[in-house]
Amino acid sequence: MEILSAIFLTLSAITFFLYVIDKRKAQNGGWRIREKTLLLFSVLGGALGGLFAMSLVRHKTKKWYFWFVNLLGLFLHLTVLYLAL
Repeated sequence: MEILSAIFLTLSAITFFLYVIDKRKAQNGGWRIREKTLLLFSVLGGALGGLFAMSLVRHKTKKWYFWFVNLLGLFLHLTVLYLAL
């Protein structure tokens, strides 16, 4: 349980920073992080970080599939943590 929590928190932090970096690159006209990469990190354990970043820096909030993937990912991650009890 503790290891899973640590993995999810680490992936959430990485995902959060990926979203923030992509937002800054979008504002400055730099090379962007692929949407597939952002969504993959969200599904693999970083959904909480993805949702925080979407809300905090207002990035990818108009794309329904980002909300869907992050909310579904969060539900799956919480289910895994619950079953690991």
